[in-house]
Amino acid sequence: MNKNTVVGISYVSAWIIIWGTIGSLIDFYFLQNTYLPGSLGQFSTFIITAIISSIVAVYLFPIINKKFIS
Repeated sequence: MNKNTVVGISYVSAWIIIWGTIGSLIDFYFLQNTYLPGSLGQFSTFIITAIISSIVAVYLFPIINKKFIS
């Protein structure tokens, strides 16, 4: 396994943790005040958070890749 592979796998793993954490924090608030567990609102919260997280991750990857690979 070369350095590129390790950096790529680590980066994706970190973003999955970031997405799950942010989505869960947002979901916690909405579960207390807005919607019920298992509802369309809960599904939408995680999907929207995943889309935003993916867009941010794609834009940040060249910066991170340059720092660790160069």
